[in-house]
Amino acid sequence: MGKIVQLDEALSNKIAAGEVVERPASVVKELLENAIDARSTVIEIEVKEAGLESIRIIDNGEGISEEDVKNAFKRHATSKIKDENDLFRIRTLGFRGEAMPSIASVSRFEMKTSTGDSQGTRILLEGGVIKEYEPASSRKGTDITVSDLFYNTPARLKYMKTVHTELGNITDVVNRISLAHPDVSISLSHNGKRILQTNGNGDVRQVLAAIYGINMAKKMIPIEAATLDYKINGYIVLPEITRASRNYISTMINGRFIKNYGLVNAILDGYHTLLPIGRYPIALLSVEMDPILVDVNVHPSKMEVRLSKEQELFRAVSSTIKAAFRKRSLIPSGFTPLAKNQPKTEQTVLELDHVVSEGKKVLQEVKKETALIKDKVSLEQMEHAVEQPHVQETEDPFEQMSREIIFENQYSHEQSRDHEVEAPFTDELRDQSGYQSAEELTTYGLEAEEGSHEESKTRVPPMYPIGQMHGTYIFAQNENGLYIIDQHAAQERIKYEYFKEKVGKVENELQEMLVPIHLELSTDQCIRINEYREELQKVGIFLEEFGHNSYIVRSHPQWLPKGMEQEILEEMIEQLFSMKKVDVKKLREEAAILMSCKASIKANRHLRNDEIQALLDELRFTSDPFTCPHGRPIIIHYSIYDMEKMFKRVM
Repeated sequence: MGKIVQLDEALSNKIAAGEVVERPASVVKELLENAIDARSTVIEIEVKEAGLESIRIIDNGEGISEEDVKNAFKRHATSKIKDENDLFRIRTLGFRGEAMPSIASVSRFEMKTSTGDSQGTRILLEGGVIKEYEPASSRKGTDITVSDLFYNTPARLKYMKTVHTELGNITDVVNRISLAHPDVSISLSHNGKRILQTNGNGDVRQVLAAIYGINMAKKMIPIEAATLDYKINGYIVLPEITRASRNYISTMINGRFIKNYGLVNAILDGYHTLLPIGRYPIALLSVEMDPILVDVNVHPSKMEVRLSKEQELFRAVSSTIKAAFRKRSLIPSGFTPLAKNQPKTEQTVLELDHVVSEGKKVLQEVKKETALIKDKVSLEQMEHAVEQPHVQETEDPFEQMSREIIFENQYSHEQSRDHEVEAPFTDELRDQSGYQSAEELTTYGLEAEEGSHEESKTRVPPMYPIGQMHGTYIFAQNENGLYIIDQHAAQERIKYEYFKEKVGKVENELQEMLVPIHLELSTDQCIRINEYREELQKVGIFLEEFGHNSYIVRSHPQWLPKGMEQEILEEMIEQLFSMKKVDVKKLREEAAILMSCKASIKANRHLRNDEIQALLDELRFTSDPFTCPHGRPIIIHYSIYDMEKMFKRVM
């Protein structure tokens, strides 16, 4: 008798469930995506005990007709693809027809559904077996309740984490799908307590506010670009906000939340030298493309995809983020608003259209008020002149009084008139942000090449030195307030851009060494390095065997900085093993960073005022004057309003 037998349907579904349904969050993801595919506009998710007791999802979508209800629980039964051509042009989130039977096979599954044209249907399954099937109410949409998940697979149940961990996974899934579909109103409740509510008006920023809070949403800036194949948009947080992991980076393709290492790296490359080592941003990246350019049928959970022309996409993402930062001043505010001033979660919806109009009204009111004050001051001056004709005026009273009203103008009135900008937030919101408003930032939408002197001057205003603290921090001022500058970080940025330019211009001419560099490698490294010798020779590195598991190098490219030859050669070899190629551009950049760090002034070095002024002026002309090459901030700003708020001059 043969050993190979065909598994029955119940066992096959349990095996499939092992791939599709890993935990309660997997159930929420699959059912939520089905609801979105059904063109739902409102979806309610109710979970108890992190989904281990029950998961209920109610939507107002198209529903399932009576004749299709039983078919929905058959394996590979789907309404989303018909033939092989559809498989390579998938526009829906689900398409395999595995989710429903897989979930039903490891739970007690109840569904009420109706298309709204006739009476609905109710079906109850236990372990994938139909127990009840009857007519139900005719409300259009679908109501699914999944209870006792993994009740018949105790081995899977044993590996579930704590309630808090499983709830965190569910929340993460719902958050990311909400960001991918801001046009759908999604609510999530746990044990009767509301965790998330989006309004479904299509504004991604309001979803960001609902998830991360209004203050965080206000520190996120939009990105947008398009190529022949891709349309890119999303939001990225200002570099001053960082997290300890990549988990806060969300990537979407055609409305599907995915995990893609290359896309995440492209985002990080866009933040180049703006983030400290080991820190990551909060970012939302959405990419629209022809479905034929992406293969989503490579993983059971459909979270991993294969992309065509992926290098083109990665370059577009990186350059888009860099361009967005080049248009902005990235000087963080040193003032942090008090927690008690922050609004409640229910009040964190950003009505941007309303906000912009309110911002315009505020600006008009300020102009009117300053005009009235100017008239009043002029009248007082005339009266004062009659009484005391010989008093010499040292400062225009109008300028003094108007500064108290227009407390957060980043640049002078002449510059503001030259560059009219719409304020994205009202004063009420701006008071709580602790960050400079759009008026304060020189976001004029000017396209400029990286490293442009004119661009740098608009991003960082002139600063005038006050003095030093502990020979480490420079204090400077201008009409916008107080600036604190880390002198080592500032000169590191200046030197880095100088060395980067110089190193980049050096050709791959070889420099002979009096004393060869000696490299000792492990046995497996020696075997692998022989495979990549040609790659090394292309960049001017020629290895000679020198005894057992060791090599010598008698010459090296001229661009290698003196004293760092061995370090960079070892880095080249590491690159070969990890990337299978040598990235000379990256190596030259690392060399520039190392040289800039060694050549910069250190802490406890006292500078004269003229030296400070020269350093500040030189910093303004760098392409990215906000962080050192390692991502640490260079400048912190306290606006006049920040100072007045801290000293309770304004409340």
